[in-house]
Amino acid sequence: MTGSELIRSMATAFLAIILGLAILVWSADRFVEGSAAIAVHFGMPALLIGMVIVGFGTSAPEMVVSAVSALQGSPGIALGNAYGSNITNIALILGLTSLLSPIAVHSRVLRKELPILTAITALAAWQVWDGEITRGDALLLLTVFVGLMGWAIRQGLRQKDDALGSEMEQELVVRAMPVRRAVFWLGIGLIFLVASSRLLVWGAVEIARGFGVSDLIIGLTIVAVGTSLPELASSIIATRKGEHDIALGNVLGSNLFNTLAVVGIAGMISPMAVAPEVLSRDILVMGGLTVLLFVFGYGFSGPGRGRINRFEGATLLACYLAYTTCLARCVFGQ
Repeated sequence: MTGSELIRSMATAFLAIILGLAILVWSADRFVEGSAAIAVHFGMPALLIGMVIVGFGTSAPEMVVSAVSALQGSPGIALGNAYGSNITNIALILGLTSLLSPIAVHSRVLRKELPILTAITALAAWQVWDGEITRGDALLLLTVFVGLMGWAIRQGLRQKDDALGSEMEQELVVRAMPVRRAVFWLGIGLIFLVASSRLLVWGAVEIARGFGVSDLIIGLTIVAVGTSLPELASSIIATRKGEHDIALGNVLGSNLFNTLAVVGIAGMISPMAVAPEVLSRDILVMGGLTVLLFVFGYGFSGPGRGRINRFEGATLLACYLAYTTCLARCVFGQ
């Protein structure tokens, strides 16, 4: 390939990534709105919609991108997308949103999810310890995921006065739509999610090949940040409205879905070899950030006192910058 051909190829790949990400974010938003409106039509409680429907919808980009990556033989992108999105969600998204406005944790359900997420992150570390994710590992993740969804449904039906449910109910009133329109946007969102994911994965693979970068690094950076954009937008908007539990719930729900469903689906499609640096670098960072989030958000000084203040938000952002710098040094060999 000549120099001019390489430039054209990389320019096309970058354009595919930008266009893929833009359509991905748009289609994910339509998918979430349509799903939530249909759930309201069938009488689903607001808390359950916030825990399950919105959690699934905001993680839909990661799910589709990782599934497409696994199908196309790029497991590094699939795994990097899941773990990189978790790191981005905690360090970048919660860091930025808590700098805008400290996040107070009122929801009892979210306070229960914090230790659950910590335990599931430990499970992820245990699974990659042997350097691979087998179909048995993937099946275990999906089994835990199904059990967690059962718990979430039970909580959503039992808790009548939770803060997350109250905030979600207000949002659902603002975003109400007729059921036909909701079904339309659900279908359109799903179609464009798949199409944009294929475009994004193609561009990411081409960039990795053109610059000699591992697809794991591409998954941890470009793809992970891109698929986390819906969570970033919704969390910032929620924080500006004072809906702190929605902002935190977006991240917790997305990370639970990513660790269990996204990796589980990709692993069932194609068992994945796990590079040593995933455990020594990426899982270590993801685990450390999850423990930090647990300490910041749970509030050990008394019930209902969990709070992520601006200093803690700056700490999370500093961790993200340090991690990104580490990845950049891996790419440029410094």
